[in-house]
Amino acid sequence: MSNKINVGIIGGAGYTAGELIRLLLNHPNVNINFVHSKSNAGKLLHAVHNDLLGDLDLLFTDTIFKNIDVIFLCVGYTEAKQFLNENNVEPATKIIDLSNDFRLNDSNQFHERKFIYGLPELNREEIAQADSVANPGCFATCIQLGLLPLAKEKLLTTIHTAGITGSTGAGQSLQATSHFSWRSNNIQAYKTLTHQHVDEIKQSLSQLQQNEVTLNFVPWRGDFARGIFVTSYCTSALSLEHANSLFKDYYHSHPFVHVSETMIDLKQVVNTNKCVLFIEKINDQIVIHSVIDNLLKGASGQALQNMNIMCGLDEELGLRLKGSRF
Repeated sequence: MSNKINVGIIGGAGYTAGELIRLLLNHPNVNINFVHSKSNAGKLLHAVHNDLLGDLDLLFTDTIFKNIDVIFLCVGYTEAKQFLNENNVEPATKIIDLSNDFRLNDSNQFHERKFIYGLPELNREEIAQADSVANPGCFATCIQLGLLPLAKEKLLTTIHTAGITGSTGAGQSLQATSHFSWRSNNIQAYKTLTHQHVDEIKQSLSQLQQNEVTLNFVPWRGDFARGIFVTSYCTSALSLEHANSLFKDYYHSHPFVHVSETMIDLKQVVNTNKCVLFIEKINDQIVIHSVIDNLLKGASGQALQNMNIMCGLDEELGLRLKGSRF
């Protein structure tokens, strides 16, 4: 691979693509060769992502360039497989898919490619050897990072979890529940116990625990733009001290996950690739709170983290981001 990684982005007009472009622009080892969007072909990128004005003068294209080192699929659910069926991606090109098409073990194969589930805190060694990675879902990332250390110790049985996400989690296309007038001063549960990320969470937990766990998940829509706050709890005989020790040991070599000694809040992670955790012990329940930015650690930041690992780079390269408390 050359000194610069030549990158292409498919589905370049959405929120995750916009975040990815901003990250890649500041990555010292990357050239953005093309950003693909059929509906915006010929337009300047900053005509859609208007904060990019002055940063680059690249045009959207409807052509797939050759000799690309890494392609990011920032497409909707079920659209990644369709794209790969319709376009001949060179075998040497690495693929990072941000949709849900290849996350599960029974659907992670596409011809000669096997997609590795791209949660670095679970599969970093496998990601380093992979030519294709399935980026985890945003809720899935936040929930799993709060549970992996317990799964490793085979301490999970029935888990109850609830989480609230910002409006950017619904994507850029307007829906009835993503208009400002609906979101403002409002909150709503949705997909109760049926969210599409449940299967990939259970798959990861079972990978460590080697038996299936029960996960009861209620997601919520919040009245803010970005971020996810999750609370998970289960019955456990662990002391608080032992739990904190398990979590710190598990994540000591993972630079983006941090265990807090005090209650956490969403602003600690917005505009960063961090996940921050806080653990409580209430009677016989162990309670884990976790927060991430849904567009970064929950999507584009994690995709770039995976690219770094796949290409043998420092995992944190291009991801030492400035958060904002105000």
